[in-house]
Amino acid sequence: MDFDQEDGKNMMMKGIWVNVVVLVTIAIATKLVLQLWWRPRKVAKHYSNQGIKGPPYNIFIGNMKELVEMMLKASSQPMTLSHNILPRVLPFYHHWKKLYGATYLIWFGPTPRLTIADPGQIREILSTKAEFYEKYESHPLVKKLEGHGLISLKGDVWAHRRKTISPIFHLENLKMMIPIMGKSVAHMLDKWSLISNSGKVELEVSEWFQNLTEEVITRTIFGASYDDGKKIYQLQAKQIVFAAESFQKVFFPGQRDLLEILIEASMNNNENTSEKKITDNDIVEECKSFFFAGKHTTSNLLIWTSILLAMHPQWQQLAREEVMRVCGARDIPTKDDVSNLKTLSMIISEVLRLYPPVVATIRRAKTQVDLGDINIKEETELLVPILSVHHDTTIWGPDASEFNPSRFSQGVSRAATHPTAFMPFGLGGRQCIGQNLALLQAKLAIAMILQKFTFEISPNYKHAPTVLMLLYPQFGAPIIFRSL
Repeated sequence: MDFDQEDGKNMMMKGIWVNVVVLVTIAIATKLVLQLWWRPRKVAKHYSNQGIKGPPYNIFIGNMKELVEMMLKASSQPMTLSHNILPRVLPFYHHWKKLYGATYLIWFGPTPRLTIADPGQIREILSTKAEFYEKYESHPLVKKLEGHGLISLKGDVWAHRRKTISPIFHLENLKMMIPIMGKSVAHMLDKWSLISNSGKVELEVSEWFQNLTEEVITRTIFGASYDDGKKIYQLQAKQIVFAAESFQKVFFPGQRDLLEILIEASMNNNENTSEKKITDNDIVEECKSFFFAGKHTTSNLLIWTSILLAMHPQWQQLAREEVMRVCGARDIPTKDDVSNLKTLSMIISEVLRLYPPVVATIRRAKTQVDLGDINIKEETELLVPILSVHHDTTIWGPDASEFNPSRFSQGVSRAATHPTAFMPFGLGGRQCIGQNLALLQAKLAIAMILQKFTFEISPNYKHAPTVLMLLYPQFGAPIIFRSL
C-alpha cells in the first residue's frame, strides 16, 4: 500500500510538472505570437489606415534580409565621380521610397520603423516636440566605442551634463584655441613638404587627417600633449590617466578645458540638489565620447572637403584666392581671418550637405503622439534620412546632387525652401555640441592647405562613399598635392 501511495505521489508530481511545462510553453508561445505576429499586424494596419504602406513584414526578421542584401550589393563596387550618392549609401531607403513614397513603414525584426523625410515633421521630432521622443539606444558594441557620455545620455542627466560642458564649445572660446590648432596643421604641412618629390606628393589623406584631429582634440579640449593623446586613442580604457597627467602641464590663459570643467563639476556637486553627481567613471565615459566622436566627425569633414575641392578645381581656386586675400602668406591665420573666409564657409556647408557625417538618425516615440497629420503609436521608431533630405530636389532645387556652394551665399537658413532642411549635426537640444570645434578646425586646416598646395584627385581614387557609423570613403582618399 505504501508503494502504491508513493507511486501515486510521483505520478501526481510528474503530472503537475508536465502541466507547468505545458502552461509555460503556452505562455511563451503566446507571447511570441503576440510580439512576432499579432502586434506587427496591428501596427501595420494602424499606419495603413492612414495611407502609409511599406514592404511586407516577414515574421521575426522583418525586412532585414532585403535591407542587408541591398546594402551589400550597393557597396560591392565603386560609383562614378558623382554626388548622387543616396542609391549607394542608403539603397534601401532609395528603393522603397520609389515604391511607397518618402514616408513608409519598414521592419527591423519585429520593431516598426517609420521613415520621416518632411523637414517640418523632422523639426517636431528633433526640436519643437522632442519631449515625446527619446534617443535610439546604440548597439552595445557601439556604446563601448563612443562611451556613455552626452551622445547616449538621456533626460535630466543629459541636460545637466550638457549644461556643464557647453561653455567650452562656445565659438568665441574656441577661437582662442586657433594658434594651438594652427601649430598642429603647420606641423602636418611641413611633413608633406619634406616627403614631396619636386614639389609633388600623393597622399592618402584619411590617416593624415585622423592624426591631425587626434592631436587637436587632445591638445585643445583636454590640455594634453599629442604623444599622450595618441596613447589615449589607442588605449581608451586609460584615457583619464593620460589626460589627467598632461592636464597639469598645459594652461590656456583665460580658457578652461573640458577635463578641468568635468573634474570641477564632480568636486562641486551639491548633495542637497537633485542633480546626479558626476563621478570619475562619468568623466572617463565623457572623455571617451569626445575622443571618438570628435576625431571621426572632424577628420571625415576634412577628408570629404579635400576630395570635393580636388574634384572641383574652380571652387578650389576661388577659395585659395579668398584665403590669400584675407590671410596673406602668414603661417597661421588669425581668428579674425578665419571669421572672414566666407567662400570657404560656403564650401564646407555644401560638403556637409552632400556628405553629412551622420546619414540618418533615429528616435523612438515614448507615447502615442500626433506628428503633423500622422498618429504615431508608442514605441514606433522614427528614421530621419538626413542624406535624403539633403539631396531632395523639391527642397534644394534641380541641382540638389551637384556641388554648388553658392546656394549658401545668403546663409544656411535661406539655402533651401525650408529653414531646417540642413542638419549635418542634427537639430534641437541634442544638436552635436562639438560642431563649432569641427567647423573651426576644418576651416583653419583647409585654409592653411590652400596657402601652400594645389591638389587634385589621384587616378587611384575610387569614389565609394559608404557608412560605417559615419560616412567615409570606402577605398580611401588618395590625393595629389603640388607645392605653390
